[in-house]
Amino acid sequence: MYDKEELKALVRERSLKFGDFVLASGKKAKYYLDGKMTTLDSRGATLVGEGILDLLQGDDNFPSAVGGMSIGADPICAAVLTIAGVRGIDLKGFLVRKESKGHGTNKFVEGPVKAGDRVVVVEDVVTTGGSSLKAIDRLEEAGIKVDGVIAIIDRMEGGAQAFEERGYSFRSLLKITDFGIDPPQD
Repeated sequence: MYDKEELKALVRERSLKFGDFVLASGKKAKYYLDGKMTTLDSRGATLVGEGILDLLQGDDNFPSAVGGMSIGADPICAAVLTIAGVRGIDLKGFLVRKESKGHGTNKFVEGPVKAGDRVVVVEDVVTTGGSSLKAIDRLEEAGIKVDGVIAIIDRMEGGAQAFEERGYSFRSLLKITDFGIDPPQD
């Protein structure tokens, strides 16, 4: 069963670091969230999988698959699929490559999804939304319908607005304010 307070404690203990950092978005920050330190832990993966699956089960239109940009989304996708399997729910996964592998089928989207499938993109930490938007572009190029994005943590630095501007729903299990950190005021 999903326990938000336990997930917050795990993230605080394992993933939240303070210092001077440059994020994938290019922004400078005084804290960094290394989501993989939580998602690559058995209890963290279980909580993330349960939380995201609970959000999906609350939807009117359950997606056919979940996944996102490799490498951050890989353990999230696996966790959600594992919990779905335990609950007897049919769900597929996919991974989006940053670059095609240059041989074989040269696909950007890997997994048992096809044109016309409805999917949800998963992400560990959303700042500006750039990584998920790139994954969405790759999926749409393959004819796959993206319903929205679910993140573990929203840094509350513009990602939600970027998704909304493109017409995608956005939800997160946690927000940076859950850790007593105020988002920057631009």
